[in-house]
Amino acid sequence: MCFLAKTLSKLFHALLILIFLSTSASTATSALTDGPTKVGMEAYCLLRWKASLDNQSQSDLDSWVGRGPCKWIGVTCDSSGSITILSLIDLGLRGTLHSFNFSCFPNLTRLEIWNNLLHGTLPSQISNLSKITYLDLSGNHLTGNIPSEIGMLIDLHTLSLSVNQFDGYIPAEFGMLSSLSELYLSRNNFTGLIPTSMTKLENLSILYLWGNKLSGSIPSEIGFLKSLKELDLSSNKVSGLIPPSIGKLRELSILHLFDNKLSGSIPHEIGMLGCLSELSLQENNLTGSIPISMTKLENLSILYLWGNKLSGSIPSEIRFLKSLKKLDLSSNKLSGLIPPSIEKLRELSMLYLFYNKLSGSIPHEIGMLGSLSELSLQENNLIGSIPVSMTKLGNLSILYLWGNKLSGSIPSEIGFLKSLKELDLSSNKLSGLIPPSIGKLRELSILHLFNNKLSGSILHEIGMLCSLSQLSLQENNLTGSIPVSITKLENLSILYLWGNKLSCSIPSEIEFLKSLKELDLSSNNFTGAIPSSIGHLRNLSLLALFENNLSGSIPQKLGMLRSLSVLSLHKNILTGSIPTSITNLGNLSILSLWSNKLSGFIPSEIGLPVSLTDLDLSSNALTGRIPTSIGNLSSLSYMDFSGNRLYGQVPREIGKLKSLNILKLSSNQLNGSLPLEFNNLTRLKSLQLSWNGFTGHLPENVCLGGLLENFTTNFNHFSGSIPKTLRNCTSLIRLRLDWNQLTGNISEQLGIYPHLDYMDLSNNRFHGEIPRKLGQWKNITSLKFSNNNISGSIPLELGNATQLHLIDLSWNHLQGKIPKELAKWKLLIKLCLNNNNLFGVVPLDFKVLSNLDHLNLAANNLSGPIPGQLGELSNLLILNLSRNEFTAGMELLTVVDISYNELEGSIPDVKAFREAPFEAYRNNKSLCGNASSLKACTSIKSGKTSQAKRKKVVIVTVLPVLAALFLVFLIGGLLILLPLRRRQAQSRELQDKDILVIPGHDQELQYETIIEATENFNSKYCIGVGGCGVVYKAVLPSGRVFAVKKLHSLQESDKSKNLKAFEREIQVLLEIRHRNIVKLHGFCSHSKDSFLVYEFVEKGSLRSILNSDEQAAELDWIKRQNIVKGVANALSYMHHNCPSPIIHRDISSNNILLDSEYEPRISDFGTAMLLLSDSSNKASFAGTFGYTAPELAYTMQVNEKCDVYSFGVITLELVMGTHPCNLIPSLCSSISSSSLSSSDDHDKLLKNVIDQRLLLPQNQVAESVVYITMLAFACLHLNPKSRPTMQQISSKLTSKHPPVSKSFSTIKLEELLSNNIANI
Repeated sequence: MCFLAKTLSKLFHALLILIFLSTSASTATSALTDGPTKVGMEAYCLLRWKASLDNQSQSDLDSWVGRGPCKWIGVTCDSSGSITILSLIDLGLRGTLHSFNFSCFPNLTRLEIWNNLLHGTLPSQISNLSKITYLDLSGNHLTGNIPSEIGMLIDLHTLSLSVNQFDGYIPAEFGMLSSLSELYLSRNNFTGLIPTSMTKLENLSILYLWGNKLSGSIPSEIGFLKSLKELDLSSNKVSGLIPPSIGKLRELSILHLFDNKLSGSIPHEIGMLGCLSELSLQENNLTGSIPISMTKLENLSILYLWGNKLSGSIPSEIRFLKSLKKLDLSSNKLSGLIPPSIEKLRELSMLYLFYNKLSGSIPHEIGMLGSLSELSLQENNLIGSIPVSMTKLGNLSILYLWGNKLSGSIPSEIGFLKSLKELDLSSNKLSGLIPPSIGKLRELSILHLFNNKLSGSILHEIGMLCSLSQLSLQENNLTGSIPVSITKLENLSILYLWGNKLSCSIPSEIEFLKSLKELDLSSNNFTGAIPSSIGHLRNLSLLALFENNLSGSIPQKLGMLRSLSVLSLHKNILTGSIPTSITNLGNLSILSLWSNKLSGFIPSEIGLPVSLTDLDLSSNALTGRIPTSIGNLSSLSYMDFSGNRLYGQVPREIGKLKSLNILKLSSNQLNGSLPLEFNNLTRLKSLQLSWNGFTGHLPENVCLGGLLENFTTNFNHFSGSIPKTLRNCTSLIRLRLDWNQLTGNISEQLGIYPHLDYMDLSNNRFHGEIPRKLGQWKNITSLKFSNNNISGSIPLELGNATQLHLIDLSWNHLQGKIPKELAKWKLLIKLCLNNNNLFGVVPLDFKVLSNLDHLNLAANNLSGPIPGQLGELSNLLILNLSRNEFTAGMELLTVVDISYNELEGSIPDVKAFREAPFEAYRNNKSLCGNASSLKACTSIKSGKTSQAKRKKVVIVTVLPVLAALFLVFLIGGLLILLPLRRRQAQSRELQDKDILVIPGHDQELQYETIIEATENFNSKYCIGVGGCGVVYKAVLPSGRVFAVKKLHSLQESDKSKNLKAFEREIQVLLEIRHRNIVKLHGFCSHSKDSFLVYEFVEKGSLRSILNSDEQAAELDWIKRQNIVKGVANALSYMHHNCPSPIIHRDISSNNILLDSEYEPRISDFGTAMLLLSDSSNKASFAGTFGYTAPELAYTMQVNEKCDVYSFGVITLELVMGTHPCNLIPSLCSSISSSSLSSSDDHDKLLKNVIDQRLLLPQNQVAESVVYITMLAFACLHLNPKSRPTMQQISSKLTSKHPPVSKSFSTIKLEELLSNNIANI
């Protein structure tokens, strides 16, 4: 049976061949009869494989018909007609090798099917190609493992399987291919180790394994491959050390090991590879220094070591690499100098040393590298100037020197670099002008000079750089206008000029920059209108014109910029409405128009640019409702409409903005309740709704997404409780719900907030007790619960919130004792527990609160001794212990001052009171007691009566802290002023010699330092002029900034007068210390210059801010109210809390300075005087007209009420936004009669008098404006005695004022003259 089956099989096989031959052409039949049978078999196998390919591939092989295969495309035969070579290169053949019968081709020696579309696996039958010597299947999509049977192809000398998708291990059987000389396995997905068996291939000359996922180390046996000429293991995951045995590969000319995880140092044995021409070790983790042995490689033309962690210096022996053409040592940790010996590398065309720590100057020898075309030295610590020799490099096309510390000017010879295409000198300290010769660089396409100190104008020669595509000159000190010649640069795609001092208008010719894609002219001083011609730049994707002085309306033609994605026009003076054409910009992602003077409605089409992600229209004068189309902006993540005049309800469509992260609607006139759809905004990180008229409940899902960080709703009319999602909002950082009508139990409505920094729930209707969990708020710095109905005691656990800087629990119903655990608040600055029901003693532990400057425990039931340890709080400025029941502890006092109160009765019988001078008791009702300056009290009949009388005596004392401060000032003043007077006496004898120089303890504040910083008081540093001198800004070498007031140079006859003002200012400032009074750092009285050194107050004078529409708009009602409070506190301190009252005599808006946080400082004490009890207190006229009290016109009697009048003028100026010169005359003559004398002012409304640049104040802010206006009127009384004291004013401003019953819009000025806010 077996024999029969085999016979039938052979007959069937022969029959198939006959059928095939009979269906072929007659020529094929002839081939069968004339040639050997095996030729027909080879043709049959090829045709069978062809049939397995796709139709297109079969079409490409249409020549595969005819007499025999020897004439087919890609087929080569021997003399017997047997196929020896099959070469099917780059034909796009698509199919597999599964139908390719390798056994049909016994004489095949060369098989090339590379760069086709073959897929599938490599059949193991490939081992049947017994005579194959050359096999190339690269550039296909073959997958799977390489069959181990490939090791049977023992005659193979070239094998290329690269650029496929083979995976798995490289078979160890490769080691059996003893004839192999070239092996290409690159760009596959091989994993595992490099098989050690490969190192047995003694004939191997080329080994490419790069672009795989091989791991492990390089076999140390690699040194056995003695015939190896090219080794590329790059772009794998090979780790470990480079084996020293690699030095045995003496034939090696190319060694690529880059983009691996190799570590350790570069072995010095590499220096033995004498034939090496290319060495690429970049992008590894190699450490150590560059081995000197490497400099022996005389044939080396390429050396890439970049992207490692190499350290040390570049060896000077590098000069021996005479054949070197490309050297890249960038992105390492190399330090030291660039060796001058580098000049010997005359073949060098590329030198990259960037991203290192190289220092020193650029060696001028670099100018000897005549073949150099690319030089990149950026991101080092190079100093000095750019060497002129570098301009001799005629072949240089790329020069990158950015990110160093190069100084000096750009060499004028830069124009000699005629081949230069890219020049980047940015982020250095280059100064001077841009050289005109730069216009000769006609091949230049990139010019980056930004972030330097270049000055002068932009040269018109830049317009000659016809190839320029990128021009970046930002962050310099360039002035002048944009030269029209720039608009000739037709290839320019990027133009950055921002952060300079350029002025004039933007040229309308800018429309000629047709290729422009990005235009940034921001942060300059451009004026005029935005040219409408800018709308012709159809390729523009970025337009940034912000922070200029551009005016006029936004051109409608900007709507033609259909490619625009970023439009930033904020912080200009643009007016008019937002053009609807902007809404046609379908690619717009960022629209920033904030801080302009835009008016009108927000376009209803605002929802059309659906690509918008950032929309900022804040700080304008926009009115109307928020358009419902806003809901179409589904990609919006940032929306800011704050600081406008929008009204009405928030549209429910806002709930569609589910990508919104930041929403700001504060400071508008929005009202009503928030729509339910607001709860859809679950990705919010910041929600700001403050300063509106919202009612109803807070949004329930405000923190449902767990992302909320900032939530502010202060100054609204929200009611109800805190949302549940907010109670568990652990992401929260800042929370302001103050000034609403929120209710609920505070102990149940707050959670644990690990990141919370600021919380203000004041002025609501919360009740319950302070939760103990507050002690777990580890990052809280400010906590305000004032003006609620909170009861219970202060929990001990609250002391664990050790980061607190400010805590205000005032105006509640707290009971119990003050816990001593609060002494853990070592960072505390302000503590307000006043107006509660606390009892017991003040904890002695409070003495450790060394940073405390404000302590208010007033209006409680505290008793016992006043701790003398409070005197150790050296930073304490404000202390209020009034309206308590303190009875003991006075014996600890050393200095007391209770002047200017309404006190009566007996003083305590302790030493400090007995020895106090008359000045300490002045201006009270009827004090008596055992003191030389007081009358004796009437006899006391009984202890009970004594106790009753003592309860009637209310004495507010300056506690030990002020006593300590007084002693410090007294001793300091004596130590400073007495030598000053002695030296002044000596100076009169020595005529023009130096009087005194006192730099204090600050070693940097020396006379010479000030002179150098102001360049001997050069006018360019002048920042103000006063009655007694000129004020200069001085920036010291350390970067610290001071204000220096230099006395006017007067005639000899006036010197004594000016010197008195100088001494007076020193005397006054040495005696006072207050946060709202400018700080004196030092002073100098010199034969040439006399000056005082103050703290520098950043924002300048109040007058300058009010005179600027832009700055005045930023000075909102809250800031103005705080300025009034600060000035009042400072004047109250000067009048009532100094050892001798100090009268300023020149309070004006020019002498009120504002710091960066708008905190006021009183300055210019040149006219100030001390009120002494033994003096007539008469003086010559001093002050600023328009601010001085009217009585000084007919009497020279000076008292505190002069400053009170000036304060009233300042307050009105803040309310009105300008000096009230037209209003004061009718006010002053009518205040006594509580009726305005002028018929014009009779019915004048307050809303029409206040600063029209601000929105009308709302809610509690409106009440505050009314209140301070009323106080200002009281200060302007013609009778000085009828004016309040500054202490009374300060107290009224810090206490809770009564509500206003009338609408703000209906209040008349005449109604404020009654001085009774309850009637309004």
